[in-house]
Amino acid sequence: MSDLAPGARLAPAHTAFRVLVVDDDPDMATFLARLLESEGMAAETVFTGDAAMLHVMATPPDLILLDVLMPGLDGFGVLEYIRADPALEDLPVIMISGLEDFDSVIRCIELGAEDYLPKPFDPILLRARINAGLNKRRVKELEQARVRDVFARFLPESIVDEVLVRANGKVHLGGVRLICTVLFTDLRGFTSFAERTAPDRVIEVLNRFLGEVTDAVLDNGGTLVTYLGDGVLAVFGAPIECSDHADRALATAREMLHTRLPRFNDWLRSANQDAFDIGIGVSSGPLMSGNVGSERRLSYTAIGDTVNTAARIEAHTKQVPHAALVSQSTRDLLTGADDLVFVDEITLRGRTSPTRLWGLEREELA
Repeated sequence: MSDLAPGARLAPAHTAFRVLVVDDDPDMATFLARLLESEGMAAETVFTGDAAMLHVMATPPDLILLDVLMPGLDGFGVLEYIRADPALEDLPVIMISGLEDFDSVIRCIELGAEDYLPKPFDPILLRARINAGLNKRRVKELEQARVRDVFARFLPESIVDEVLVRANGKVHLGGVRLICTVLFTDLRGFTSFAERTAPDRVIEVLNRFLGEVTDAVLDNGGTLVTYLGDGVLAVFGAPIECSDHADRALATAREMLHTRLPRFNDWLRSANQDAFDIGIGVSSGPLMSGNVGSERRLSYTAIGDTVNTAARIEAHTKQVPHAALVSQSTRDLLTGADDLVFVDEITLRGRTSPTRLWGLEREELA
């Protein structure tokens, strides 16, 4: 009989993987735990199905060795519980049993077990199966890290985790229809600047500008959809809905005009280069938000008339003395817009009905 008390936790050195051993035979559980520790893993033991469920809910391990036959809640029941929880669907479970019943093996696999080993088992085979399960776990963790990195490139850090929880840690093709606010920016005069400037300096200036406007979008809770040459397309209220998307977009436009652009131009002047101007277009309405492409390569995007309208409003800033223009649909949703002035009512290209436009006062370029 083992000298470990039932439910006692072994105390291995710091290890990369934690394995939970579930077996109603303390001697077998202890043997398995020591075998795992000899392989550099941390092992914890419990002796009932109910104890296993409590342990998994509190601190999910990296892998479970699960006995099939136990009094009370058996291994089948524990496995069904684990696979019913979306948060645990990738947790590797290797079933162990003295049963030589082929139907039991099939049932374990159908319930989602990673593997099945009969007792008595070969320790070398057990090590191989455990390592295979842990390697799959590591691959999945690396994939989740990659997915998080993908989201973090266009979402504010504060909502990346929420998006991952909703997506169950995976990126899927498809989208949803949402009411959002879209913001377009364009750096005026950059094309001619690029034609007469050394390429490395062009990239340096572009990255400096895009860094400023990207931070403005993300700091105000927006989603950076894509870079468009020397501009950006951002959306507020997607992929996580929020009721104040119009206010967030206007706050971003203000920050770009009043803080980000002046700071960028100060940096240019310090290198004896001319300042730039900016154009910003903002519009609110329905759009499709989601991932497009293929399973091998996909991108987050926003599609719809609201996006097209914002782009055309931004282009119209070239015709008026306002650096930023806001559609009536956005103004109607704002809770604070004292600094907006009515500019004009025009029919934008591709539209049949006129659009009322409101402007932010242009910052004087020194």
